[in-house]
Amino acid sequence: MRCNNPVDTAEQRQHEAEALAYFAHPDVVAEKALVRERWLELAQPSEVMRGCFDWAFEEVMFGAVVWALNQDPLYPRVVTITRLPHRLNGQPVPGSRWGIDNPDSIYRVIPISGDERYVITGRVAEQRLVENYFTLWSPTMQTVGLLDGKDLVLDEAGNFTIHVDSDPKGERANHIQTGPDAHEFYIRDVIFDWAGDRANELRIERLGGEPPRPPRSEAQNIALIKEYMNKWATNTTRWNAQAMDRPANEFSFTIDRDSDGALRNQIYIMGNFVLPDADTALVLDVQLGGADYFIAPITNVWGTTNEIVTRSGCLNRHQARPNSDGSYTFVLSLRDPGLHNWLDPSDMAEGILTLRWAEFAGGRAGDDVGVRSRLVPLAELEQTLPADAPRVTAAERQAQLAERAASYAWRLAGEGA
Repeated sequence: MRCNNPVDTAEQRQHEAEALAYFAHPDVVAEKALVRERWLELAQPSEVMRGCFDWAFEEVMFGAVVWALNQDPLYPRVVTITRLPHRLNGQPVPGSRWGIDNPDSIYRVIPISGDERYVITGRVAEQRLVENYFTLWSPTMQTVGLLDGKDLVLDEAGNFTIHVDSDPKGERANHIQTGPDAHEFYIRDVIFDWAGDRANELRIERLGGEPPRPPRSEAQNIALIKEYMNKWATNTTRWNAQAMDRPANEFSFTIDRDSDGALRNQIYIMGNFVLPDADTALVLDVQLGGADYFIAPITNVWGTTNEIVTRSGCLNRHQARPNSDGSYTFVLSLRDPGLHNWLDPSDMAEGILTLRWAEFAGGRAGDDVGVRSRLVPLAELEQTLPADAPRVTAAERQAQLAERAASYAWRLAGEGA
């Protein structure tokens, strides 16, 4: 593997250490307690969702700290957000998932200003990603610039340079034009093959000499952290309402792809599920419509995925197995249904599914793209599934989950490879 670990960088470690210090600051701790009470009052969770609140809340709040501390366009960093819990120099680091995260994606943010000039340099892995976008956002998450990673011009070693400024592109190979609304890059590298894929290496440099002012003060950082903690809670509830306000187990709502950070030219179908008991399964019949990429992730109402490493809380097209006609059958149930494509809800009978199709052949989805859902008693499941839907034995399930955990491990610790 040619690339170094793009997650475990010196810059990332420094940033997370700083975030841990702020997370323990008395002013931040006090604000977190207020947000906790406000969010519970706002969300009015069910008993099931209240049961996962404590750990999910910690992740969302730490995620707000991580993001808020990288908001100075005069001192930009490349920071990976939306991580799972891990360790830093022996110290536990909370997870930072939030906002209905995609478990396949390595999300990185870089703050910029339309008044400044930057260069982003990096290198791609030998195994190119199925999906990678450099999205330039406004302060309200509106897309104001976009570069598809597949369009990157590389040298023979896989290196690239992206010019970021308000000038026209001219003769430059890779360029993203800024403007008054330019606020930050939101970079998605989709890890489709968890074992074999690696995200792009990235570095940012602001051009133009010494910044005209010092970095933001502790007081300024704390004020921004408080703002982000509150915003993360209210935005999550607002986004989840798109699914929670609809009938359970019905998946027909398509997310607005031009706002709130969703990518254009993709299809997101969102809904909530409720399993009436442990003897009932939700069956999802999925047609890809020519999509190279598909994922079915389970999230809770706090906007975080559940257990995705040691349990199959999400499955993408690479991890799932198709039927002979190219369709996919997924079974979401509390008990193992003996099907390869089991979506395990981590012992929670309720949750949210945000199904995503992307990278369509020819750039457009086929007419058959979509999902059909139905509740089926587990005792009657076998006769309702396609005859060739891939089944698994208990030993095969154990091997599947062991392979899954091993393939994710590099994202939690440095591998140096």
